[in-house]
Amino acid sequence: MTPTDASFPAARFRRLRRTQALRDLVAEHRLSVKDLIWPLFVTDVAGADAPVASMPGVSRLTVEGTVRAAEEAAKLGIPAICLFPYTDPALKTETCEEAWNPENLSNRAVRAIKAAVPEIAVMTDVALDPYNANGHDGLVRDGVILNDETIEALVRMALAQAEAGADILGPSDMMDGRIGAMRRALEADGHKDVTILSYAAKFASAFYGPFRDAVGASGALKGDKKTYQMNPANRDEALRLVARDLSEGADMVMVKPGMPYLDICRDVKNAFGVPTYAYQVSGEYAMLKGAILNGWVKEEVMLESLLAFRRAGCDGILTYFAPDAARALAG
Repeated sequence: MTPTDASFPAARFRRLRRTQALRDLVAEHRLSVKDLIWPLFVTDVAGADAPVASMPGVSRLTVEGTVRAAEEAAKLGIPAICLFPYTDPALKTETCEEAWNPENLSNRAVRAIKAAVPEIAVMTDVALDPYNANGHDGLVRDGVILNDETIEALVRMALAQAEAGADILGPSDMMDGRIGAMRRALEADGHKDVTILSYAAKFASAFYGPFRDAVGASGALKGDKKTYQMNPANRDEALRLVARDLSEGADMVMVKPGMPYLDICRDVKNAFGVPTYAYQVSGEYAMLKGAILNGWVKEEVMLESLLAFRRAGCDGILTYFAPDAARALAG
């Protein structure tokens, strides 16, 4: 961009900041309720439908509770919700067969929500960690996460979720080749309209801790996820992964975490011009919400942080702030 501004005093940038009306007229980016996806934690474990201690204001919900949350989201104008199950530990195994059970918790919640609030888009998580006795996103043998065998399991999981009525599948596992395998299976099984929002650039981040508390994976995880999630030091690799997932049939792509990786969001949008999303993950939410509750920062940081995603090129944001942000945007 070549500067064309006159010199001072002919050019006074403060002229366009003088009133709210002028500021609105020249705003380069806007945040809308339509940009939000609300992540929800669902459980049917007795006593687990309770507040998540490390995520103030966030609770695990029963299936009935997720239906009520979906109804609330629709009233607020939030276009989509995303489900994450807190699975009964008794159902977690090393082979993860509960992941593709048509009657598992996530699939039952999808059907209940679509029956009650058909207009809202339901996104699901495609990864084995909620069902894995090892806490990993993939199958494990002798301490090694198995890529190709995991893909077979993920395909079965994706088909079960599509059959349950999910609108958007969110593969968050980071196995190589899983998008192509899922897309081929969905086409072959008659689910050609099911959308894939790939967690294409998902980093091995310390910001996920509260989420693992929320889904009951913290105690189960053996080791770490650095052999399949991205190195936070890498930037070019993120673009290669996005390119690969798009070539395999992803409709939309995601960067995760969000705020520490806004440079990646901008790189992805500039390079590909595709629908680009970010996840304001549990650790980001917990830091901001905790600071707000302690009076260390004003509540305005919520909308400011979400606007930053839009400025960085994101078309939408997964955020636990979604209902609060929707109310704030409504005035």
